[in-house]
Amino acid sequence: MSKRRETGVAPLRELLKLPVGERIDLSSYDAAASPGGPADKAAGLAATAALGPRLADLQERLYAASTAGDRRRLLLVLQGMDTSGKGGTVKHVIGLFNPSGCRIQAFKAPTAEERAHPFLWRVTQALPRPGEIGIFDRSHYEDVLIARVRSLVPAPELEDRYGEIGTFEKQLTDDGVTIVKVFLHLSYEEQRARLLERLDNPEKHWKFNPGDIEERALWPAYQEAYEIALERCATEAAPWYLVPADHKWYRNWAISTLLGEHLAELDPQYPRGDFDVAECRRRLLAQ
Repeated sequence: MSKRRETGVAPLRELLKLPVGERIDLSSYDAAASPGGPADKAAGLAATAALGPRLADLQERLYAASTAGDRRRLLLVLQGMDTSGKGGTVKHVIGLFNPSGCRIQAFKAPTAEERAHPFLWRVTQALPRPGEIGIFDRSHYEDVLIARVRSLVPAPELEDRYGEIGTFEKQLTDDGVTIVKVFLHLSYEEQRARLLERLDNPEKHWKFNPGDIEERALWPAYQEAYEIALERCATEAAPWYLVPADHKWYRNWAISTLLGEHLAELDPQYPRGDFDVAECRRRLLAQ
């Protein structure tokens, strides 16, 4: 794929990619920004909808290529604070794809069975198969985020996990997995507004948990945990992309665009038929 989009603008992933191996200061990034994006919400909604046919075509080609032995697949990892839009991304962005070619996994608190295994065990069970697009709503990164904030594991074990994640992701990329790791960067003020919206609307009470208030009180600790993970677990093969998430329309457009850029770079092709097309046509017409 060309280093520049058809508009002559640099690919969005160049704008949103966090520096690899450098200290990350999340306070220096504006959660309400819209880098490289459409001018406003109306334009953003239209642009996101316009991406749908192209994304669907690329997905179909990826899946078709797998029937001929192509092992490539894509994994979208979504991380962010509560209300940052992980579920919304699954609904509005992944909705642009054919669901039969997607494998979606929302990671909650580990079960007793999952706790009995190494922390990456449950993640390996949910990986996309060749030709599929996988989506992780939360992921293995919870095991260095909440585990760090809540001191759920000893410090030496926590430190080891960063290295284990790096090794794990390298194995995935070596095996044909394109990993698109997205940190949904939400502001403290916007999170309050979204939580209040849930409280004020009885139809959204099911999405609210009083524990969200307790977690919100730990905001500084979570920001620090994210900064460490974003620095320690970023490589050129599997970098992190910071998507400002205060504006839902921008979030959806940006992630749709990121997926489109990565799929276009893969450039999957429909496999050639291993049969005589002319002969099959003749037989059909003769019936």
